Amino acid sequence: MKGKIIGITTLVVALALAAFIYFRFYFVFGEGVKAGELNFVVYKGYVFKTYEGRAIQAGFAKGKGTTTTVQSYEFDFSITDEAIADSLMRCGGKTVELHYKEYLGTLPWRGKQKYIVDRIVSVRE
Repeated sequence: MKGKIIGITTLVVALALAAFIYFRFYFVFGEGVKAGELNFVVYKGYVFKTYEGRAIQAGFAKGKGTTTTVQSYEFDFSITDEAIADSLMRCGGKTVELHYKEYLGTLPWRGKQKYIVDRIVSVRE
């Protein structure tokens, strides 16, 4: 009887751990398209070499009263596909639209960011 309880408890803990790992690192929380001026794409890392990039998204924000200010947002992302990274490395300074998937956690071999670019939607001068 004691062995059966330990076996069931171990199974429940293993299933809970597997569910946690799946939802934290492999479940796609969100996906969409972001546009901005491509700042850089680099290949870096000590143990796990990954492609990392940044796009600058400019916009207008309404301030107090009737003033409008320009503000920018940096969209930091990782790229897992080498062909996409190579294409983006030739697009520095251009306006790009990138399709991405958002994960709840990062994995060292997938990149440093929660946002993983999986497709280039468009590139403009």
